[in-house]
Amino acid sequence: MTASITPLLSVVVPAHNEVSLLGSTVTNLATGLAARSLAAEIIVVENGSRDGTLRLARLLASQIPELRVLSLPTGNYGAALAAGFAAARGDVVVNVDVDYYDLAFVDVALDAIRGDRADVVLASKRVAGSRDRRPVARRVLTFGFAGASRLLLGMKVSDAHGMKALDREALAPVVAACVMRGSVFDVEMVLRAERAGLVTAEVPAVVAERRPPRTPVWRRGVESLAGLVVLRLRLDAEARRRRTLGAVSREGRDARGP
Repeated sequence: MTASITPLLSVVVPAHNEVSLLGSTVTNLATGLAARSLAAEIIVVENGSRDGTLRLARLLASQIPELRVLSLPTGNYGAALAAGFAAARGDVVVNVDVDYYDLAFVDVALDAIRGDRADVVLASKRVAGSRDRRPVARRVLTFGFAGASRLLLGMKVSDAHGMKALDREALAPVVAACVMRGSVFDVEMVLRAERAGLVTAEVPAVVAERRPPRTPVWRRGVESLAGLVVLRLRLDAEARRRRTLGAVSREGRDARGP
């Protein structure tokens, strides 16, 4: 794919200390997309790696024309996603993880978005037909996080983490409005999409653990819950500002008279 051709699809891959898996993941993605004859680009967003991830990503980019590499100075999953979405040129943007990707999901999501049946497609680990083969502790964390998201934020979907496909044009203002980073960024993005009236669809995911988690499950649970609380507080503050501005605007109209 030459730079002058706008790709149909952008695949965003955050990468933090992923030197052991990055090569196989990028190669499999590039091979699979080429087999589908898709005009696609892959964007690896290295963030704060201390191993050879950035060096390997740049080497891969020298060999795979469809691959672009971005680099951020600190490790932050949400910031990496946001940077990748901002840089994406495709009509549809998909995010995957180095240790979790599925081209069958890309097929289903592209069909739904191009067929105008959805603006956002989520690979859910909790809908009927999904197969979550991760350890029990990880599954319990997903269940608890989904419940907390519904309770604190009123989120409608069952699972906002994991692979997602987005209509780039529809989601651009939503992504730009997001204030959170870290593990709560994609939760905020999906929530804002729901509140904006965009159509969100969930499809079953098949998940298996390719490597042990980097962070203990208990710590990730605490950090994620704290992030949800902060997000709720920020959204409430936004709502108060909107109400205040609305009241000021009405008072101004009343003062001017009919």
